[in-house]
Amino acid sequence: MGREKVFRFKRFAVLNDRTAMKVGTDGVLLGAWCPVQGARRVLDVGTGCGVIALMIAQRNSEAIIEAIDIDSAAIEEATLNFTNSPWNDRLTAMEGDFNSMETENRYDLIVSNPPYFTSGVLPTGEARTTARHTRSLTYRDLIEGATRLLTPDGTLALISPTDARGDIIQAATFASLSIGHCTQVISTTGAAPKRTLWQLSKHNIPYQEDTLTIANSDGSFTREYVTLTRDFYLKM
Repeated sequence: MGREKVFRFKRFAVLNDRTAMKVGTDGVLLGAWCPVQGARRVLDVGTGCGVIALMIAQRNSEAIIEAIDIDSAAIEEATLNFTNSPWNDRLTAMEGDFNSMETENRYDLIVSNPPYFTSGVLPTGEARTTARHTRSLTYRDLIEGATRLLTPDGTLALISPTDARGDIIQAATFASLSIGHCTQVISTTGAAPKRTLWQLSKHNIPYQEDTLTIANSDGSFTREYVTLTRDFYLKM
C-alpha cells in the first residue's frame, strides 16, 4: 500500500510540475471510494498534500471542502495544490489540531486517512512521526470528534490497517455511530487484506461488506481498481 505515484487530475486546466503530487495508494483509495453524493460541506482531517480534498472537489461540484492538518508544511503544500486546481474557490486549507478544533460548521462528510502506526519503532523525523503515529490523533479521537461535528445525517469515511478493526468497531460503538460500509482492500490477488475502508454514520444504514483487489499477480491493476480510480490518473 506504500507505493507512490505521480498523480495529476485529468480535469486540471494546466498540467505542470506545480500540479503534480506524489501520493500514496491509501489516499487515492479513500478519495475515490468515500460517499460524496449530497455532501454540501466536507472536512478532510489530516489532509497532507490535499489529494483527498481535491478528489472530492472533482467528484462533487457543489461541495465546500475544508482541510485541516497539524503540520504547517503540509498546509503550505495543500494550499499550493488547491490554488492551482480548478476548484480553488471551494477548497480551504487550515493549520490546526483536530482534537481542539472549534467551529460552528457541521459537516455532511468527514474524511480522513489518519495516522496508522500505534506501536513499533518511531520513524525518523518529527513530521513523519506526527503523520504516521496515533500519538496525536487516535481512532477514538477521530471518531468522537467526528460525532461532534457531523450533521444528523452525516458520514465519517476513513481508511485503516485491517488489524485496527477491533479498535474502530469499539470506538464507533462507544460514539453511537453505525457502520454502514466496510471494504477489505487486498494489495495483490491471493494476498490477505491489509487495509480497510470504513463508512460510519450517525443514522442506521444497511450494513455492506465487500473486497477490493488493487493488482493482479502480474502487477497490473485489476479492472475494479481501474474502474474506481481512472478519473484521477492521466495514464490508466
